[in-house]
Amino acid sequence: MAGNDLGSLLGGLLGGSGGQGGSGGAGGGNILGALLGALMGGAGGSQAGGSNPLGGLLDMLTKSGLADQAQSWIGTGDNQSVSGAQIAEALPDEALQKAAAQAGVSPQEAADQIARALPTAVDKLSPQGQLPTGSLEEIIRAQNL
Repeated sequence: MAGNDLGSLLGGLLGGSGGQGGSGGAGGGNILGALLGALMGGAGGSQAGGSNPLGGLLDMLTKSGLADQAQSWIGTGDNQSVSGAQIAEALPDEALQKAAAQAGVSPQEAADQIARALPTAVDKLSPQGQLPTGSLEEIIRAQNL
């Protein structure tokens, strides 16, 4: 439930008007919502920072050797890309599988979609070059005003 709400919010944030169906599967916002929902409520919930799992997610990426990329998304410069394989390695298996199941895609496809959507989402959620505080839902809603 929370994942779907987050997916809608993130989809709006990412400008996701690109059709519901089609071979692309779930949009970037939906897969990120599913992942953050999994990190918040299920697998990895305790490591993901409670009501703001984005900080916890970025911590996971930093600890997995993706500090430069994660920092580039928060900062005001160009966003560095990551691969699906890097995302799959950085995330708890359980959380990735849960997000993939919720989005109706394979874990590898989920990792690829997350790798494509996450830099833009983090960039838009940190317009001042800093990760905002508050619940993830409040942060996203503030960006949509």
